[in-house]
Formats: sequence, structure tokens, C-alpha cells
Amino acid sequence: DCLLSRGLGDVYKRQAQGHPAIIETLGNPDTHLVLRGGHKGPNHDANSIAMARQALAKAGLQARIMVDCSHANSGKDPARQPAVFNDVLEQRLAGDRSLVGVMIEGHLFDGCQALGKGTLKYGVSITDGCLGWASTETLLREAAQKL
Repeated sequence: DCLLSRGLGDVYKRQAQGHPAIIETLGNPDTHLVLRGGHKGPNHDANSIAMARQALAKAGLQARIMVDCSHANSGKDPARQPAVFNDVLEQRLAGDRSLVGVMIEGHLFDGCQALGKGTLKYGVSITDGCLGWASTETLLREAAQKL
């Protein structure tokens, strides 16, 4: 996606009615790579970031990397998102300028719940497990003090 989005090209999409469409785009020179982890596990560690940076350079792309603190990087455990976040923050504080952001899976309250299994709790995700507002606020305030 980084290669496609950086320059002129055709993007194949589906219209709202479900019909295929080809959209011509001028691209976006400000693309970034999102590391979410994968089948082999997390990819937020310094070695994985360095490998991503090298792959971007080899492809002629600017090294702008965002790390998803959820999904495979946290083992889909929302309680592990702060550890991923802090690992990335420490890499940035150590001088890695290729790290341009993080993504946190958040909602009003911690956790997640399944549809169709009893009464739903207000403010709790029905999709992925999330950090709640209070946990997210604490994490961000601590990061702001370090920055």
C-alpha cells in the first residue's frame, strides 16, 4: 500500500452499491507504514523497526513508521497495549525519528463484549478489546511528561 499510495496510479475500489470502480489518484507523498504485528508475532521492537526502515529505504520511500499498539503487537490483549506504547516511546526518546506515531485501540471503558450474549454494557467495545478512557488518559499524560 505504501508503494501504491505514494504516487500516481489507479486504485481499485467498490462503490457503495457494490459495483467495482477504478479511481485515478495523484497519490499521497506523506504515506506511512503501520506495523500491526503478524503471524510471526509482534513487530514493535527495535530490530523490527530497523528492518522496516531498511525496507522502506530500499523501496525509495521515506521512513515514516506508525506502530499499532493493539492487534498482534499486543497479542490482542488490551492490557498489553501500554507496554507496546512505552517500548515505542523509549525508541523514539532514544532518537529513532522514523517513528512518527502510535495507534491505541480505545473506547470509553476497558475490555470488549460480544453481541448477542446478554445485555450490552454502555461504552464497552463490541469489536476488539480496548483500553478505556481513564487508562488511555494516564498513558498519554505519562508520555507527555517524558517528551
